[in-house]
Amino acid sequence: MTVVHEAPVGGEVPEVPVDAKGRVAELHELREKVRRGPSEKATEAQHAKGKLTARERIELLLDEGSFREVEPLRRHRAQGFGLEAKKPHTDGVIVGWGTVHGRTVFTYAHDFRIFGGALGEAHAQKIHKIMDMAIAAGAPLVSLNDGAGARIQEGVTALAGYGGIFQRNTKASGVIPQISVMLGPCAGGAAYSPALTDFVFMVRETSQMFITGPDVVQAVTGEKISQNGLGGADVHAGVSGVSHFVYDDEQSCIEEVRYLLSLLPQNNREMPPSVVSEDPVERRNDSLLDLVPADGNRPYDMRKVIEEIVDHGEYLEVHERWATNVLCVLARVDGHVTGIIANQPQSLAGVLDINASEKAARFVQMCDAFNIPLVTLLDVPGFLPGVDQEHGGIIRHGAKLLYAYCNATVPRISLILRKAYGGAYIVMDSRSIGADLSYAWPTNEIAVMGAEGAANVIFRREINAAEDPDAMRAQKIKEYKNELMHPYYAAERGLVDDVIDPAETRQVIASALAMLRTKHADLPSRKHGNPPM
Repeated sequence: MTVVHEAPVGGEVPEVPVDAKGRVAELHELREKVRRGPSEKATEAQHAKGKLTARERIELLLDEGSFREVEPLRRHRAQGFGLEAKKPHTDGVIVGWGTVHGRTVFTYAHDFRIFGGALGEAHAQKIHKIMDMAIAAGAPLVSLNDGAGARIQEGVTALAGYGGIFQRNTKASGVIPQISVMLGPCAGGAAYSPALTDFVFMVRETSQMFITGPDVVQAVTGEKISQNGLGGADVHAGVSGVSHFVYDDEQSCIEEVRYLLSLLPQNNREMPPSVVSEDPVERRNDSLLDLVPADGNRPYDMRKVIEEIVDHGEYLEVHERWATNVLCVLARVDGHVTGIIANQPQSLAGVLDINASEKAARFVQMCDAFNIPLVTLLDVPGFLPGVDQEHGGIIRHGAKLLYAYCNATVPRISLILRKAYGGAYIVMDSRSIGADLSYAWPTNEIAVMGAEGAANVIFRREINAAEDPDAMRAQKIKEYKNELMHPYYAAERGLVDDVIDPAETRQVIASALAMLRTKHADLPSRKHGNPPM
C-alpha cells in the first residue's frame, strides 16, 4: 500500500510506501539531500572562491561526529518575487550544537549556496532558537558568518529578524562567550551582531565587514575603494579594531577558534578550564635581567617578558595588530588561565592613547565577566600628549580603562617593571584603584612625571638663576630622583606590596594567583553602572 505525498515545489508527486521501513528510508534519503545542499554546481562555486561550505566549516569547528542539527528541514513561508517557487530546506542557515574539546558549543553557519546566505524570517527564527538554547544551557555560541545581509524579498520581516539577533546578543553578553567568525561578506545591519560579541575572527581576502559598501561610499562621497580596502580583514585588524584575530585561510582561523574556546569557561558561573602544567612554578626568570634594560628610555619587546612568565611561553594575543602600544593576552600560569595586560615599550614607548585605552578596557571587562584573573605589567610613561588625542576624547576613553579596572572583581595583580608615571600609573591597576597585590622590580620609577620634567617645574627659578643652568638642572634632577623616585619609595608608603627580584617573577605571580583563587567580591546593588562612552 502506498500514500501520495504533497509534491515539492517544482517537482513530481512521489509515491512512498506506508510501512515504517519505507518511511525511514525516505527520511534518510531526505537527510542526505539536505546534507549535500542545493547542488554540486553551487558547492563548486563556493570552493572556487577559496571558501568552504557551511557544513565543512562546522566539521572543522566541532569534535568529529558530535554535531546535532536543529531544524534541518525548515523552509520559509514567504510569497512573491519568485520565493514561492524556491523553498530549499534549512533556508540558508545550519544550526545546532556539538562539542569542542569535549565541551558543549552551539553554532550556526550561513550557507552562501542558498539565497547567498541572506536572512529571512525562517532563517532568523532558527538563529533565535539556537541562541536561546545556548543561553539556557550556559554554553558558548560560535557564529560562522557568510551571508549577504537581509533577504530583500521579505522586506521588513527580515529586518525584524536581525533585531531579534541583536537583542539576544545583548542578553548573552557577559553570560556566555560569543564568538563571530567572518568567512564572507557582512554588510549593513548584519555587521552589528559580530560587533556585539566578545571576539571577531576574519579571513584575509574572503571576509569583509562594512555598514555601507564601496558603491554607496563612492556615490555619496566620491571616494573609490575596493571591498577589502573598505572593510577587509587587515583593515579591521589594524585600523578600525573591529576584528580581534585575522588569518590567511579558513582552516587555521577555525583551529584558533577552537584554541580560544579551550581558554574560556562555558559561562559566567564557571571558572576557565585548568590543566596540569608541566612547567614548574619555581622556574626562575634569570633572562629577564638581560631582556629589560634598566635605562627607562631604551625599548624592549614586552612579549619576551610574557613568554618568560607564562607556562611554556605560550599565549594567545588579542587585537595583535591594533593599538600595538598595549598588549592583551590570554595565557596559563601554573595551568590556570590568566589575562595579561602590558604596556609595549617597542610601540610609542608604551604610552596609553585613545585606542590602547579602549582595547585594554574591553579586554579587562571580558576577563572580569568570565572569571579570568588579571595580571598587569607596567612600563608606562603616561598618556600620549597632543591636540588630536585631547580633541578625540582621551579623557573619556582613558576613563573607560579606569572604569573597567575599578569595576573588576576578579583577582588583580600589578607589576611595575620600570617607569609608571602620572595618571597612566593610576589607571593601569594601581593599588589605589583596587589591585589586590602590587609588586615592583628594583628598576621601578613611580612618580607624577619623569624626573627631567619634574625638576624643570619645581626648580625653574633656581635653574634660571644659576650661572650654569645645565649643571643646576642635572643636580636638581638627581636630587628629585634620590628623594622621590628611588625604587623603594612606594614600598615604604605601602603603595607597593613588595619589591621583588625579576628572576622570581613567575614564582611570585603564580603564588599570588593561587592565594587569590578563592577571592570573592560583591559590587553594590544596582541595575548597571553608567560607564564612560
